[in-house]
Amino acid sequence: MIRLIGVLIIIVGFALGLDAIGIVMGAGLVTGLVGGMSINDILTTLGGTFVASRYIALFLITLPVIAVLERNGLKQSAANFIAKIKNATPGKVIISYGFVRIILAAFNVSVGGVAGFVRPIVYPMATGSIENEGHKLDEKDADEIKGLASSSENVTWFFGQVLFIAGAGILLVKSTLEPLGYSIDPLQAVKAEIPVAISALVLSSLYTYFKDRKMMKKYTKVSKK
Repeated sequence: MIRLIGVLIIIVGFALGLDAIGIVMGAGLVTGLVGGMSINDILTTLGGTFVASRYIALFLITLPVIAVLERNGLKQSAANFIAKIKNATPGKVIISYGFVRIILAAFNVSVGGVAGFVRPIVYPMATGSIENEGHKLDEKDADEIKGLASSSENVTWFFGQVLFIAGAGILLVKSTLEPLGYSIDPLQAVKAEIPVAISALVLSSLYTYFKDRKMMKKYTKVSKK
């Protein structure tokens, strides 16, 4: 039970509003010592884990790049582009992106995710479809559009990447089940995933469609007035 003291340290630390990095490092150090590890072993484990997960730091690099692009008109360009398409709505933009995204995911093509593509490109296009008609977008609706666009990215990438025969998802399933005595054929696994991915895309699109209809009724009424 005492080995769970690290969890207690994190809870108390965050409750007191202490430095997050210091809390986590302290909890890890205490947990390691209680578990019988030496200082050298603890530092080796922490260092090895950081090196193995260093690709996560790439996310931090994208933030200033996106900020610079937005400052120089990326968001406005995306909104202007969607303004040229008649009868565009946030839902239509997001659903269209979802269909394209799952196809790209099936070939293991990453476009930057929520931070690198959805936030600076898809979201402005979705909101621009309303604002370019002269409507003022409610803050609640803006948050709704953010959520729909982000969920479309997450759903299509999650289920689409498993359609790539050499993707991390298939390899993870194979490496996990084979030691348990289950023989996994990657090609058969991909075939089994196809209807799952299609179902996920359809359900996600339907949810976005009905949310979009409900949202657009408000702005359609404003236009008639």
